[in-house]
Amino acid sequence: MKPSYLTEEALSTFISAAFAEDIGPGDYSSLSSIPEEKTGQARLLIKDDGIIAGIELAERIFKTFDPRLQVELLVKDGDEVKYGDIGLIVKGASASILSSERLVLNCMQRMSGIATLTHRLTEKILHTKARLMDTRKTTPNFRLMEKWAVWIGGGVNHRFALYDMVMLKDNHVDFAGGIRQAIEGSRTYLKANKLDLKIEIETRNLDEVKQVLEVGGVDQIMLDNMDYATMREAVAMIGEQYKTEASGGITEDTLVDVAECGVDYISMGALTHSVKSLDISLKAF
Repeated sequence: MKPSYLTEEALSTFISAAFAEDIGPGDYSSLSSIPEEKTGQARLLIKDDGIIAGIELAERIFKTFDPRLQVELLVKDGDEVKYGDIGLIVKGASASILSSERLVLNCMQRMSGIATLTHRLTEKILHTKARLMDTRKTTPNFRLMEKWAVWIGGGVNHRFALYDMVMLKDNHVDFAGGIRQAIEGSRTYLKANKLDLKIEIETRNLDEVKQVLEVGGVDQIMLDNMDYATMREAVAMIGEQYKTEASGGITEDTLVDVAECGVDYISMGALTHSVKSLDISLKAF
């Protein structure tokens, strides 16, 4: 079962916009040099070790551009791959293959890099209850694919955008006039507008955690930039009342220590904003 945000409309809109950006009125390099009737085939070559992501998307991209293209998938999303593996074979009009190539590679290289990092970090905390989670620190107009890649790599998707969850960060709390005002204002707004959304609130210290517990009315409490001792105390204070999320400057070096504090989730913007793409190419044969 795929994430709910992967709708037919969302995928089609993304691919159409990406082709409009990359091809515009025409791929004149291919149109001018390759005879229309010329056919060929190409292999997707994996040149790194990691987790493959975007292989289903690649097939969809090829077929969207030219439904006559034949695509044979040799791996599936989430598979471990190594240098020298072949991800797919595409056959058909040579010009169509060339025109689709860059969009396929751009998507798959970045998605596979994200899935690979997510998988590696997830493996480090399997001995704890913590689950690794992404953020909204994504590339504009590419969030759909980046969050999909986190999911493929074994991570948890946080809210997709501003409209599907209420997250009261420090600035919301400060502008609202305090924790009580922020929570109660949000609950009143959701009720008045008949919105069934979860509420998460950020806390920066134990006093703020205590205030949230006194007010109640939330679903999840974020523990932001807390040291390990403070985080463990906060988790103990919250108990089973609410889910907890650790956030703020967490790195691969500190990830395990944070997970062992007992939090339910750990959010890392680095999953999507600082990832190294996997080396993948498409070669005719």
